[in-house]
Amino acid sequence: MFDVSVSDSFIAQHAVTIGGVEEIPHEHDWKVTAVVSGETLDEDGLVVDFLQLQKDLHEVVGTLVDTNLNTNAVLNGKNPSTEIVAMYIATELAKRVPSPARLHCVELTEAPNCIATYRL
Repeated sequence: MFDVSVSDSFIAQHAVTIGGVEEIPHEHDWKVTAVVSGETLDEDGLVVDFLQLQKDLHEVVGTLVDTNLNTNAVLNGKNPSTEIVAMYIATELAKRVPSPARLHCVELTEAPNCIATYRL
């Protein structure tokens, strides 16, 4: 089994509701890493093309850049926790990963030492 990963970052604001109480809106410099897995390599010896995967991740993340995640339509009104944002990124990116490779997970860092991972 092979794993390859690419990373990106974006700035966005959110205010998560916890126990019925909404946080004060605040901004993060989010860091995202996407891991693609494959049991085989293609004729070029690749699981996936790093450059294409990076482009695809950047396009998905582009829907979140400089937005308020509480009002960003792509999250469909869900509480914009790090877990929900990671799930959104993973779900959208998975659609772009060519078979037989598959998106294994997306790791999203909200702040130092605060990381959520969504596995498919």
